[in-house]
Amino acid sequence: MSRREHNIRIGVSGIRGVVGEFLTPKLACDFAQAFGSYVGTGRVVVGRDTRSSGEMVQHAVVCGLMAAGCDVIDVGILPTPTIQVYISGIRARGGIAITASHNPEQYNALKFFNHQGQFFNQYERGELIDLYHQSDFRHVANSETGGCTQDLEHPIRMHFERVLTHVDLHRIRSRGYKVALDGVNGAGSRASVEFLRGRLGCDLHAIAVDPTLPFPREAEPKPEVLGELSALVTSNGCAIGFAQDPDGDRLAICDETGRVLDNDDVLALVVEAVLARLPGDVVVNLTTSSAVDDIAATHGRRVFRTPVGEANVVEKMQAVNAVIGGEGSNGGIIFPAVQYCRDSYTGMAFVLDRMAATGDSLSALAARLPKYHRRSGKVAFQHGRLGPMMQALESMFPDATVERADGLKLLWPGKWIHVRASNTEPLLRLSVESKDAAEADELLGKVRQLA
Repeated sequence: MSRREHNIRIGVSGIRGVVGEFLTPKLACDFAQAFGSYVGTGRVVVGRDTRSSGEMVQHAVVCGLMAAGCDVIDVGILPTPTIQVYISGIRARGGIAITASHNPEQYNALKFFNHQGQFFNQYERGELIDLYHQSDFRHVANSETGGCTQDLEHPIRMHFERVLTHVDLHRIRSRGYKVALDGVNGAGSRASVEFLRGRLGCDLHAIAVDPTLPFPREAEPKPEVLGELSALVTSNGCAIGFAQDPDGDRLAICDETGRVLDNDDVLALVVEAVLARLPGDVVVNLTTSSAVDDIAATHGRRVFRTPVGEANVVEKMQAVNAVIGGEGSNGGIIFPAVQYCRDSYTGMAFVLDRMAATGDSLSALAARLPKYHRRSGKVAFQHGRLGPMMQALESMFPDATVERADGLKLLWPGKWIHVRASNTEPLLRLSVESKDAAEADELLGKVRQLA
């Protein structure tokens, strides 16, 4: 395998890499032609986020699809969950979102979706990758070359209508909440303004909602990069603040005091809101907080856990018919009644509806959640490093329950450690949780020593 292929990440959400150096137009075209060969002739939806490389990569993708005989529907700049909703809504053969999600600006990626608007499962990924490596593409004759049309209006309308059928729209609008938004100048910039101001009737104060400008902060909406959002909330007396990543699937939330909630607490709030009204179990990834388990237990519901990755969570949700799920570690909320995908718009609507229903502030709702202290870190990935590290951790903590479905997770009552290789970057991710803050710090320190 070449050095170039080592630097293209192929994982549960598609392929990604640094543009120009590793992710080239030829690679994007070839993967798109392999995708078109796999899903067959018919309609394929293509959309993207606002990265400067997006238009170039999209041209390459469209060429590959048309060469395989697919009819491309270009939906322009749209959030990834909107693209997924639209694929399933029009019963397309599949779709490709051109976005590196929370990764830095120099990256881009192709996210592949099947006819249900869901990430390819393990079998589908394997088939697609085999087609790519074998260059076993469908090459259509001139008369069979696919076409390309645009639909820039219906996708977002379809998405919003699906979300809003599950909340009390009148109740939210009657509150007239002051809401702050940091759209990171991403794919959701204009859509999010329309959603919050136009559909939910919020008094909106927004920053970074110009899709023609670069990302003004790190792409991933972490507490340490959301200072401007916190200031926007407090200076305008907002009840809540929302921050998205560049493709609109991840959600961070700031309460009325300017404090950015932990991502796991965001998911926990939505799980609580859903279980209060709908029967069903919950699926989350292995790095998600045990707060979700505590909430589910109060409703007599089970929690199932999967390796990190939206596709893994979705596959398990379908298997157990879960009513809600997600990935607390990255602010991803998956509500299948809208779509089997991480969706920041579902998250925004449910949290506002919960506030409107209870009359409580966001800080009051968050204060009632089960209390856990979470710490995380990361170290550069080196081949051959993870195995010895996992063995050393097991030796250090021989009394722990061991889970090996995704790296290594060590569990005790009220605390855990999780070490795994990142799906999207050349990193090892370190996560710990405990009911005691000092113990959480101590656990992360011990893991770092071994890393």
